[in-house]
Amino acid sequence: MNASSGSNTIRNGGRHAPASVHSIDHFALNVPSIADAERFFSAFGLDVRHVGETGQELALRAADGHRWARVLMSTSKSLAYLSFSCFAQDIDALRHQVTHAGATIEAHVTDSKDAFWFRDPDGNLIQVKVGVKTSPTAKSPCVMTGSAADERGSHTRSASQTVRPRRLSHVLLFTPDVLRALDFYERALGLRLSDKSLDIIAFTHAPHGSDHHLVAFAKSSARGFHHSSWDVDNVNTVGEGASQMSNAGYTKGWGTGRHVLGSNYFHYVEDPWGSFCEYSADIDFVSAGSEWPAGDYAPEDSLYLWGPAVPPNFIHNTEAVP
Repeated sequence: MNASSGSNTIRNGGRHAPASVHSIDHFALNVPSIADAERFFSAFGLDVRHVGETGQELALRAADGHRWARVLMSTSKSLAYLSFSCFAQDIDALRHQVTHAGATIEAHVTDSKDAFWFRDPDGNLIQVKVGVKTSPTAKSPCVMTGSAADERGSHTRSASQTVRPRRLSHVLLFTPDVLRALDFYERALGLRLSDKSLDIIAFTHAPHGSDHHLVAFAKSSARGFHHSSWDVDNVNTVGEGASQMSNAGYTKGWGTGRHVLGSNYFHYVEDPWGSFCEYSADIDFVSAGSEWPAGDYAPEDSLYLWGPAVPPNFIHNTEAVP
């Protein structure tokens, strides 16, 4: 689907819905060490390339070839910005919605009639631009076949190939006010609630065909970047990714397990700065124009169906001032 396809006439419960972004185009992450970032993201299975005149910037690509992230040199880890894509006919409506939701359009070197920048209520820098739909239009295949009698069901460890994520699935941001973030992103960018747990965590999707969550929000005392999630083939690939990272020396994280909200199999690996990269497989999918039965789940029944206990560092926002 090209950047001019689609429509802003998607309806929500019989009501005319606001215009919506359709994808995350990429995110930009500030880090204090480009060398550490190169080692970590290369081990994770991403295509990591030095770009820019000084070489102090990395471009991260998945197996689909799309540049999903920029990694920038800074004094500490933080989200530099988050970039969304929309259809061409929706850009003006989105610009109006953003200002109507209380944000101010910011001047930026890349501003044009097809792109604009603003800050969300937490101060995160956000870009909206006309672009190709990079999020899936249908549920990504997740094929697991059992072995027949008299056949081996697995291979040796030495025969394992490097796990290379297919694409970015979603990002999760810390916020001091989850419900405020939900309200703003719905009114400004047209994202819809998928599921939540009280005011602790919430998941949103785009109405043009989207994974169960495109952007998620978790409660903290400050804004922050919690994790990026990367789609892989199946739960076996999630497990192999976990071993791949452990063999590279990255043993901290959480998993392997299966989530309740989103239903995906997961394994999170802690990066050098206290945030995470997630291998994710078989996440729930919301088709274009469909109504997802959003629920509000008790905390003890919302995080994971099975897997190891949640480690204390998993909910620690390293960007919050002690």
